[in-house]
Amino acid sequence: MKKLFLYSILALSTCSTAFAQKDTQAKTILSQVSQKYKSYDAIKTDFSFTLDNPQAGVKETQTGTLISKAKAGKYKVTLYTSATAKDVDKEIISDGKTQWTYLKKDKEVQVGDAPKGGDGVNNPSQIFTIYEHGYKYLYTGEQKVAGKAYQAIDLTPENDKQNIFKVRLLIDKEKKQIYSAQLFDKNGNKYSYTVRSFTPNAPIADNAFAWDAKAHPGVEVVDLR
Repeated sequence: MKKLFLYSILALSTCSTAFAQKDTQAKTILSQVSQKYKSYDAIKTDFSFTLDNPQAGVKETQTGTLISKAKAGKYKVTLYTSATAKDVDKEIISDGKTQWTYLKKDKEVQVGDAPKGGDGVNNPSQIFTIYEHGYKYLYTGEQKVAGKAYQAIDLTPENDKQNIFKVRLLIDKEKKQIYSAQLFDKNGNKYSYTVRSFTPNAPIADNAFAWDAKAHPGVEVVDLR
């Protein structure tokens, strides 16, 4: 029994050491990603977004565009009505202090304070920095997509009451950029973001990060502050 007990302790110690090594590796990878992302004055990226719930028989895909000035906390997310159409479905705009959420179909824009954090589901701009606060992370090895190797990291929230219980990131090993993010919630939904193009230091004017009422006549403003 003593031998069995000692063997069990040894096995657990080995597993703990392996976990620590993987966690350190994940931290190193994510730090490199964060450092590179924040070194850009501005970025523009096109992405695809898929909501998948096999139990409910739901699978919907949209495309979108994100422009961002990370240092200033400014961003604009545009989601289109389908994977192929370029008709605007929804826009999320922030100048770092105020956030405007434009729902084109409802002819409504909701105004609120810019959020300081979030799970990345309702705001794709947070996908590139979601791991920075409130998550534990674990490197799980390399994963191939279309013959290309990506580094896979699983995030779990420190607060287990969050609806999102896991986030899986795939990171381009050479470019040190997030290629995709999958978010899993407790209702069986899987939200997938895949980066289709990434343009660093894109020329973006500051007025792109504010709501333009004149360009949207007839849109109701709902102030939630």
